[in-house]
Amino acid sequence: MKAESPRWFTSSYSSNGGNCVEVATNLAAARGIVPVRDSKATHGPGVDLSAAAFSTFVTAVQAGRFAPAR
Repeated sequence: MKAESPRWFTSSYSSNGGNCVEVATNLAAARGIVPVRDSKATHGPGVDLSAAAFSTFVTAVQAGRFAPAR
């Protein structure tokens, strides 16, 4: 069995001058993780979040629980 590779994407809302992240949600079901990386440093380090933690984060963002960046 071949391990699935991350399929990276950037949100369509990320038109803010390059200050965004990329995520690979395709690994959530198979591995239970959502890798996240800086879109400006795609070969640099990334972070693997649990699928549950990523889901909680997205829900909080959608609910407006974070202050806008200054």
